[in-house]
Amino acid sequence: MDAIEKDLLLKIADLHGVPEGAYNIRGNGATESRNTTANIDIVTKTDGKSGIDIYVKAGTKNESMHIPVIISKAGLQEVVYNDFHIGEDTDVVIVAGCGIHNCGGVDMTSRHDGVHTFYVGKNAKVKYVEKHYGQGDGNGKNVMNPTTVVHLDEGASMIMETTQIKGIDSTKRITKADMKAGANFVVKEKLYTHGRQVADTDFVIDMNGANCRADVMSRSVAAEQSVQRFVSTMNGNAPCHGHTECDAIIMDEASVTAAPCLSANDIDAELIHEAAIGKIAGEQLTKLMTLGLTEKEAEEQIIKGFLH
Repeated sequence: MDAIEKDLLLKIADLHGVPEGAYNIRGNGATESRNTTANIDIVTKTDGKSGIDIYVKAGTKNESMHIPVIISKAGLQEVVYNDFHIGEDTDVVIVAGCGIHNCGGVDMTSRHDGVHTFYVGKNAKVKYVEKHYGQGDGNGKNVMNPTTVVHLDEGASMIMETTQIKGIDSTKRITKADMKAGANFVVKEKLYTHGRQVADTDFVIDMNGANCRADVMSRSVAAEQSVQRFVSTMNGNAPCHGHTECDAIIMDEASVTAAPCLSANDIDAELIHEAAIGKIAGEQLTKLMTLGLTEKEAEEQIIKGFLH
């Protein structure tokens, strides 16, 4: 792994080298290294699709796996399918993410489309962390289109933390989930766009079981001429609680759209949506500038705190 690939790995997975436990590191369209454990098995797909199947044994506790993707070859475009089969009564952490380095020149596009499907067994707990990051000479385009499909069995829970750090010119982020009785789904999205970048986020959650709960929270900053579109659809098909929140800072000549859709199909479905879009408050800038920061430095500190 060269210096560029090591830097990408650090940015997206906080790894300084090969991780402990189960992992699959994908680089430039192929598996670079892999390790399995007694409780977590990772196998290459045999159905003709590119990707892996991950199997976590029932009862597995306090284990983690890393499945980062790195693209440093300019112009490489791929679609990868990863399926996660999480056994009953487990408690695991999954760290994913994709980093692209593109110095291929004008009109050279590097692209990664990742389709992740989770089958989470009864009473299982999953924490899923995914970071996206792009860098390069500024001439080529970095494109990422993550699709996440989550099936939560009775009493299962999943926390999904997604972050787009910087450098992604175009992204379509799709998340779909269906939930059985007593299931819990929490999504925390953080997104930053600048230049002429475009980011589309689309959530669709079907709450089908009694007493299930879903919380979707998105925080974003749109700067310069970038465009963001946030769509969230919650379908309460049983006695349940659903909450979706979009909080965005808009700067310069950027554009942000938030479009909630709540559908209550049960008399005991409780669905709530909150949305706020606005600029950085002037008093916040003034306060920091009185401490010796320039206006730009003050903006950076406010954005950092907002997306923390």
